[in-house]
Amino acid sequence: MNKNINEIPLRILVVDDEPPIGEFLDEFLSDKGYEVFYTDNGYDAIRFLKHVRPHIVLLDIRMHGMSGLETLAKIREIDPKVGVMMVTAMVDEEIGREALRYGAVDFIPKPIDFDYLETSLLTKLSAMLEE
Repeated sequence: MNKNINEIPLRILVVDDEPPIGEFLDEFLSDKGYEVFYTDNGYDAIRFLKHVRPHIVLLDIRMHGMSGLETLAKIREIDPKVGVMMVTAMVDEEIGREALRYGAVDFIPKPIDFDYLETSLLTKLSAMLEE
């Protein structure tokens, strides 16, 4: 693709069942110039994915209804190239390994380190645009 990261509007889908976290991420990322979409569940995330085609999905692991891992598996079926960064307040090596098997590109621990998040996003997006 070889596009400059500043040449196209970069879309990020935030999926977190805790509205204060989702809304805070939405505001932070929007202020950084990203086009941000937010939902609080995996079912709507799949619908967004089909219609919005985000570059990156920030996906909470523990959610009501469809879990983050189930959502990740469905995302991979629909679009294996979208970058999925798991957001988690828990550290569980087995869940981490499973997420990697499904193709997660990073883990963002809660509470969120926004400097790390921004650096990781730029790194992942730059790599994706070079493919």
